[in-house]
Amino acid sequence: MLKLFVLRGSRVWKNEFARSLHTSSYLAKLVQFKLADIGEGIAEVEMKEWYVKTGDKVSQFDNICEVQSDKAAVTITSRFDGVVKSLKHDVGSIVKVGSTLLEIETDSADTEEEDSKVSEKSTAQVETKKEEQHQGTFSLGKVLTTPAVRRIAMENKVDLSKVQGTGKDGRVLKEDVMRFLGQIPPAESPAPSSPQASAVNIVPGQDKKVPVRGYTRAMVKSMSEALKIPHFGYDDEVCVDKLIQLRSQLKHIGKERSIKLSYMPIIIKATSMALLKYPILNSSIDEKFENLIYKGSHNICLAIDTPGGLVVPNIKNCEQKNIWEIAADLNRLQEAGKKQQIRPEDLSGGTFTLSNIGAIGGTYAIPIIFPPQVAIGAIGKIQKLPRFNDEGEVYPAHLIKFSWAADHRVIDGATIARFSNLLKEYLENPEFMMTELR
Repeated sequence: MLKLFVLRGSRVWKNEFARSLHTSSYLAKLVQFKLADIGEGIAEVEMKEWYVKTGDKVSQFDNICEVQSDKAAVTITSRFDGVVKSLKHDVGSIVKVGSTLLEIETDSADTEEEDSKVSEKSTAQVETKKEEQHQGTFSLGKVLTTPAVRRIAMENKVDLSKVQGTGKDGRVLKEDVMRFLGQIPPAESPAPSSPQASAVNIVPGQDKKVPVRGYTRAMVKSMSEALKIPHFGYDDEVCVDKLIQLRSQLKHIGKERSIKLSYMPIIIKATSMALLKYPILNSSIDEKFENLIYKGSHNICLAIDTPGGLVVPNIKNCEQKNIWEIAADLNRLQEAGKKQQIRPEDLSGGTFTLSNIGAIGGTYAIPIIFPPQVAIGAIGKIQKLPRFNDEGEVYPAHLIKFSWAADHRVIDGATIARFSNLLKEYLENPEFMMTELR
C-alpha cells in the first residue's frame, strides 16, 4: 500500500516512468526487400519500372515496381510500412529471384516473419492472401491500384480485373470503379498504343546492340523446342458468308452487353466444338515422349501482338463457355496485351493455339507448334473473291484461308483434314453448331 501511495503521489517518478516506457517501443530497422519466387519456374526478371524513389514513404500493398519475366509483367507490392532507403537495381537490369530489390526502414514487428515468407510466395500472392483474410472469398484481382480503390471495389462487390484502368500503366482509379458502377458517364476510349512506339531508334551507319528481354526471350525458348517437332501442314479455305450475316445479327446484342463481338469468338467456339470430336488435337506429349495426355479442358491460346512482342495467352474452358463469355475473355486479354499486363495465369495451361495473322493483313501462314501442344492453326484475312456455285455461275464469296500444322509423330494427315472439314462445316453453316451445343 505504501508503494502504491508513492506511485500516485510522486509526479516526478511518473515522468521518469513515462520516459522509460517510451524508449521500450520498437526501433526502426533496415529490411532487405527481396524479389520473391514469382512461380512458373522463373529464375530472373527484367526491372521494367520503379514506382518509388529513395526517401518515399510506403505502406503495405503500395506498388513498389514492375518486373517483366519471359512470361508476363508482374507488379511487386510492399509488405511493410516504412521509408525507402535505397534502390538496388536500375531500370532495364536483370534481377535474380531472391536478390534484394530495395531497402526499407520500418518499425514493423513482423519483418522477420515476413522475410521468411518471401522465398515461398510472390508478393502478389502475399497481397492476395492478406486481402482475402480481410475480405472473405471475394477476389479483387492482381491489378494496379491503391488500397483505397480496393476498399471501394470490395464494398461494391466489383471485380477489379474487369475494370478498365485509365491511370498510368493501366492503373485502376476511383473514377474507373465509379464509371464501372454507372455512377459517372463513360470516358472516351484512348487511342490504342502502337507497337512502333517501342521501336528501337537506329542511327544510319551505326550498329546498335539490344538485349533480348521480355516476351521475346520466351519466344526464343519455345521456338527452339518447336524445331524438334516434325510439322505436317494442311491448308484450306472457308466461305464465311453466313458467318458475316450471323455476326451482323448479333452485334446489337453485344452493344447491350458492352462486349465487342468480332469473328474470333465464334471461330474459337467452333474450334472447341471440333476438338470435342477430335480430342487428339487437344493433347500434349511428355518430355520423354512416352505418354500422350488428352486434356480435359479446351484452353485455347491466341497469339497476340503487343508492344513488347508476341505473347500467347489462353481462354480457359472454351468447351464450357458460350460465345459471349469467350468474347469477354478475348477483349480482356487484348486490352491487357496493349498494356503488357497479361497475368501469369492467363499464359499457363494452354492446350491448343490459334493465330489470327489476318488481323495484320496476311492471307497464308506457316504456323509453328507451341510445345508441348501438338497442333496450331493460322487464320488469314477475309477476302471477297469470285467463285462458282453448283450451277456454274460466278458469285462473290467471302473467304478465309486456314493453315494448320500438326505434330506428325502424333497426328496423321487424315485426322487434321477431318478436323479441318468439320470446323469448315461449322463456320460455313453456323446453324449446324446449334445442333451440337450441349
